[in-house]
Amino acid sequence: MELPKKELELYIHIPFCVRKCEYCDFLSMPVDVTIRRHYIDRLLEEIKNKGPMCSSFHVSTIFFGGGTPSILSEMEIESLVGALRQNFHIQKDAEITLECNPGTLTKGKLAFCRTAGINRLSLGLQSAIDQELQILGRIHTYRDFLVSYDLARKAGFSNINVDVMFALPGQRLQDWEYTLKRVLMLKPEHISAYSLIVEEGTPFYSKYGEDEQRRQRGEVPWYLPDEETEREMYRMTKELLMTKGYRRYEISNYALPGKECRHNIGYWRLTPYLGLGLGSSSLMEHVRFSNPPNLREYLLGATCNLQKIMENAKGQNVLHRDGIVCMDKKQQMEEFMFLGLRLTEGIERSRFRDNFGVELEGIYGNTLIKLQQQGLLGQKEGRIFLTEEGISLSNYVLSKFLLDG
Repeated sequence: MELPKKELELYIHIPFCVRKCEYCDFLSMPVDVTIRRHYIDRLLEEIKNKGPMCSSFHVSTIFFGGGTPSILSEMEIESLVGALRQNFHIQKDAEITLECNPGTLTKGKLAFCRTAGINRLSLGLQSAIDQELQILGRIHTYRDFLVSYDLARKAGFSNINVDVMFALPGQRLQDWEYTLKRVLMLKPEHISAYSLIVEEGTPFYSKYGEDEQRRQRGEVPWYLPDEETEREMYRMTKELLMTKGYRRYEISNYALPGKECRHNIGYWRLTPYLGLGLGSSSLMEHVRFSNPPNLREYLLGATCNLQKIMENAKGQNVLHRDGIVCMDKKQQMEEFMFLGLRLTEGIERSRFRDNFGVELEGIYGNTLIKLQQQGLLGQKEGRIFLTEEGISLSNYVLSKFLLDG
């Protein structure tokens, strides 16, 4: 049977973890097994209800994120993947990713995941230095990570991402280099390297929020690396990874040839996606919406009304309320630029013209000229892209693509 032509990505939110990390502001929490099982039942119900409403789409990628999805039992994983296959049109070559934390994987669970069709793992290391892992509030040691990585390879996984984090409290340039070199020795297919963001509402903010404000004001921070050290860490990341064959294809993501994360590229190119589970976000038919973030409400059956949203979207009758936003043309253009410029290949002028019926210069002409004169934006072969300096100042550059009124 031929699959529908419209592409869709699925994000499955598993909000549970063994212990919440000190820096984490994601919608996640530790719970007991009874609540987790109740949640899985509700998630299965949501999948069965919303799958038939997406019959005009084929699913190209599935991403189990969290929280810690690898905390689930084998039977819970099997039931979720099985329900997705029964209720959505899944491509045979779909990329199916499971986020994992060291200490939550076993030989049996990994073999089971492979059998279920999961073909990509994302392992959260963050640091190869145990003291830094303790500061972050991680549940594992570097040795625990090595055990989990080895189990994954022996289970047959040939597409593994490793998450690492820099600009940590007290971290020196040589500490970050140590972590990078240890990861490179393992030769994962993909590496995500993010700088620490001290988010309000986290234990880290109470400890380092004032320090972060000092850094933003250009003052010397007490605990966090200063701005120049952070930028040097970023430069080192690119240089080290390039020597081992990794290509930076997005501001914070590096991959061996052909191993770029298809799911994330879809986000940055505004491919429609549907979020399933607590608080998960979606983008379909130029409408952004999300499920309620309250666990009790979700367990009682509260989810977004996908059928009503889709019906109203066709008539452009979606109201800006209850977390539902029908993006107008201006907002669509802004998102096209914000997200597309995160990719190192940048944005195709022809794609902007095809999407919006106007040339890029007709909307952003002055902005493009100024940013190119500042050395922050480049152009080549019908594309515009961030330069190295532009990547370092990406927040500033992307803010320039906000449209007035």
